Amino acid sequence: MEHLLLAAAIMAGLGLVFGVVLAVASRLLKVEEDPRLDMVEEALPGSNCGACGLPGCRAFAEALLAGTTSPSGCSVSSPEAIDAIADMLGVDAGVAVARVARLHCAGGRAQAVQVADYQGVETCAGAALVGAAGKSCTWGCIGLGDCEVACSFGAITMNDNGLPVVAPALCTACGDCVTACPRDLFELLPADQHIIVQCSVPLAGEEALALCTVACDACGRCAQDAPPGLITMVGNLPVVDYSGGGPATPMVVQRCPTGAIRWVEGEQLQEQRPVEVAGRSHATVG
Repeated sequence: MEHLLLAAAIMAGLGLVFGVVLAVASRLLKVEEDPRLDMVEEALPGSNCGACGLPGCRAFAEALLAGTTSPSGCSVSSPEAIDAIADMLGVDAGVAVARVARLHCAGGRAQAVQVADYQGVETCAGAALVGAAGKSCTWGCIGLGDCEVACSFGAITMNDNGLPVVAPALCTACGDCVTACPRDLFELLPADQHIIVQCSVPLAGEEALALCTVACDACGRCAQDAPPGLITMVGNLPVVDYSGGGPATPMVVQRCPTGAIRWVEGEQLQEQRPVEVAGRSHATVG
C-alpha cells in the first residue's frame, strides 16, 4: 500500500513539475502573431493550390507579411484582389510572370498508332502500369484524363482526339496536372514563351514516325532556323532555351515536317490540317 501511495505521489509531483515548465516555456517562447495575418488570409482565394510555391494560402499570407513575396505571387487572385491586398499592407503589388501548363505531346488517337484495345482501369496512372493503354508510343499521352480530374480550376478538358487542352485563362499554374501525369508530359512555362515541343519520343526518323505521325523525326531544322542558342537538339528532341538566344519568332517552327514543335498562342492544341512534306502526308498546325 505504501508503495502505491509513493508511486502516486511521485507521478503527481512529476506532473506538477512538467506543468510548471510548460507554462513558463509557453510564456517565454510565445511568438506574437501579426494581427493582420487572418485579414490577409481571408483576402486570398483559399484554394490552397500551391501555385505560389508555398504550401497554402496561410503560408503565402505569412510570406507577404514577412516581405519575402509580393501579392502578385498569387496567380489565382484577381487583379482587383491583388491590388486590395497591396493596399491593405501598404506594399507594391509586384509583377508576376504568368505561367501556364503545356503538354509535350500532340499524338492523340488520330496520330499515335494503336496496337491494342485497353480495357483496364480507366486512369492514366493505372494504364501506365501495363504499358501504353493500347498505343505503340510508350512516351506519349495516355489520354484517359487524369490531368482533367486533377485540375481544380477546370482549365483542362479532354478533346475528341483523346488529348488534354489547357485553357490559359483558367490555368493558375498550380502544378496538379504535372503531378497527375504518369508520363511527366506537363510543364509549367511562362505564357509568353510560344515555342512548344509537343513530342517526347527519344527516337529519330522513320523509327519515331512509325509510332506517331506527329512525332519529332530529329531532322534538326528548327535548331538550324532558330537564332544561335535558342534551340538545340538533345537526345533526338529539340530543347528550347529562351535565356540562351533570341528573338523567338514563328519562323523557327515553320519547316518542321511533322508539327512536333509549334508556335502556340492561346489554347495549346489547335486544329490540324494535312500537308505534303517531301512526298509524305503529315499534320501541321492550322
